[in-house]
Amino acid sequence: LAYSTVSQLGYMFLAIGTGAYVAAIFHVVTHAFFKALLFLGSGSVIHGMHEQQDMRRMGLLRRFLPVTAATFIVGWLAIAGVPPFAGFWSKDEILLFALADNVGLYLIGLVTALLTAYYMTRQVIMVFFGEAHWNEPVVRGVEAEPQEPPTGPDDVTAGATRDGHDDHHVQPHESPWVMLFPLVVLAGLSIVGGVIQLPFSDGSHRLEHWLEPVVEFGERSVEGTWADDNKYLLLVIATVVGLLGILGAWLVYQRRRVRAVEPELLANAWYYDRVVTDFMGGPGRDGFEGAAWFEANVVDGAVNGSGRLVRATAGELRKGQSGFVRAYAGIIGIGVVLLLAWFVVVRGIL
Repeated sequence: LAYSTVSQLGYMFLAIGTGAYVAAIFHVVTHAFFKALLFLGSGSVIHGMHEQQDMRRMGLLRRFLPVTAATFIVGWLAIAGVPPFAGFWSKDEILLFALADNVGLYLIGLVTALLTAYYMTRQVIMVFFGEAHWNEPVVRGVEAEPQEPPTGPDDVTAGATRDGHDDHHVQPHESPWVMLFPLVVLAGLSIVGGVIQLPFSDGSHRLEHWLEPVVEFGERSVEGTWADDNKYLLLVIATVVGLLGILGAWLVYQRRRVRAVEPELLANAWYYDRVVTDFMGGPGRDGFEGAAWFEANVVDGAVNGSGRLVRATAGELRKGQSGFVRAYAGIIGIGVVLLLAWFVVVRGIL
């Protein structure tokens, strides 16, 4: 969920790069609605699961956290780009400008939409649907024999606790209304938030009219382009792509029709941490130590050396400042003699 913010920021920068400044702000607004909803919904799930954060230990939570599940599903549909939720309208406007600028950029945006719908559907299925895994005890990292999964909130496994201190039996529960109320508000905004900038007519471009004094001379116009002439077709394409991502994840994680690819590379975060650790502990450390020596002896040496030179020069010049008039008169006399000598020898005046 956190990494999904990166792709949504990518949409915003794609909009800026294609001159769609209003679309960029539009997506900032809609993204604020559904991403805040998803993050707060995740917090509600974690609270209801007694601080459990591993999705593999969840499942079937829609029966135990109905309000959290319903609002989270709204956020999921919004970020997946399903109409008429807010995320669909802002993402589609960005894709329209991208196609008007470059087909390659448009295809990148479509692939991103497909992947977003896929992995967010995976999250929803693993957390709220499927089978309950939170009642399966884990002993020293080895899963024990699972018990019969519960079917509802009243089906409490024998020995289960409500406080979450028993790792073997954790009964999920809905969050209090002080946590649920913001979810309901954000869910409503995620549904109707797109009305501030609809593509149907000039009168429905409310956000654009509001931002017009700011972006009037910078906003790119796509009027007359193939993308603008076929904007309703693009709406259909974006919808189909989002639904394909949802369908793919549903077949893999809910219906089990397709075997999921073992995510070894992804599970290890592309081995980024290992590469960084090996580099920092080996050649990288030697290079950094060399850079530190260069900075301390060359860069700082030059800076400190110039300071020491100025200080030493000032110390020598200070010796001539005795405070006696006769000393200053002598210095002036020497200066006059040297000046006259320069005129005689160099200029040949005398």
